[in-house]
Amino acid sequence: MPKNGNGGVVGPANIARSGVFSISDVGVRQDRGEWEEGYLVAEGGTISTDGDYKVHVFTSSDTFTVTSLATDAADSVVEYLIVAGGGGGGSTQGGGGGGGAGGYRTATGMSVSTQAYNVIVGAGGTGIAAAVEGRGGSGGNSTFNSITSTGGGAGGGYYDGPLAGGSGGGASYLGGGAAGTSGQGNAGGNGSPNGGVGTETGGGGGGAGAAGGTGALNNPPAGGAGLASSITGTSTYYAGGGGSGSNSNVSSGAGGAGGIGGGGAGGHRGGPSGVSGTINTGGGGGGAGYNSSATGAGGAGIVIIRYKYQ
Repeated sequence: MPKNGNGGVVGPANIARSGVFSISDVGVRQDRGEWEEGYLVAEGGTISTDGDYKVHVFTSSDTFTVTSLATDAADSVVEYLIVAGGGGGGSTQGGGGGGGAGGYRTATGMSVSTQAYNVIVGAGGTGIAAAVEGRGGSGGNSTFNSITSTGGGAGGGYYDGPLAGGSGGGASYLGGGAAGTSGQGNAGGNGSPNGGVGTETGGGGGGAGAAGGTGALNNPPAGGAGLASSITGTSTYYAGGGGSGSNSNVSSGAGGAGGIGGGGAGGHRGGPSGVSGTINTGGGGGGAGYNSSATGAGGAGIVIIRYKYQ
């Protein structure tokens, strides 16, 4: 510390009076926290850390509340991942379509303010009971700060075509797959042609990373693959499409594989049920063949928010 004429220490309070200023005075003031940078502070969801970042994971609807902004406006921003609920699979005697994955939206640099933001996590679409020929249910939308991901489209059945969604539902045999939403997902696959009992298949549900597979005789297709995100600090796939149902009545003619990212596998005639999409991935449910068993339901969505906290 600098000294005054009487040998006393010149502190921050008497710098102006003494006319003496040194780097040591700046250090004192920083130690007192007067010029230290503050960071964004928020509450809501399940909170974890990844290095200098906090991560809020919402697996059900809740509130993301910003209680304090960063000193530097450039740090008062968040990164988000919003995945909607996946669609349920369809059922028909010729092989039902896989459910489409929930819409997948992600971005960085979203500015926030000190307020409460409603977070909505979309539910998965319903499946179809055994021996019922019909379309599954579409997934619910997920929302954060006016950004909405669209629920996955339902897989098609014999009497009902597939529905468009974040990713579109796959068709039953003979039908065409439904469209996905631009920037959120891809279309569902077409069903196979009519080849006689035991050969037809549906189309795979669309995924965030790829369209659902096209049905072919004796070859049930997979759902479209999802996309990977490292927003939590760990690379994880979300929003895979549901696999198609098959009309095969032999064990070798299984249903279509679910798309990577939580999509459920399809079922087949007289065999296992279509598998439900994995919860909180937005995966589509697997389709099924007539009289097999139930189709898979869609997996619920998820919302994840990340920001710098130190």
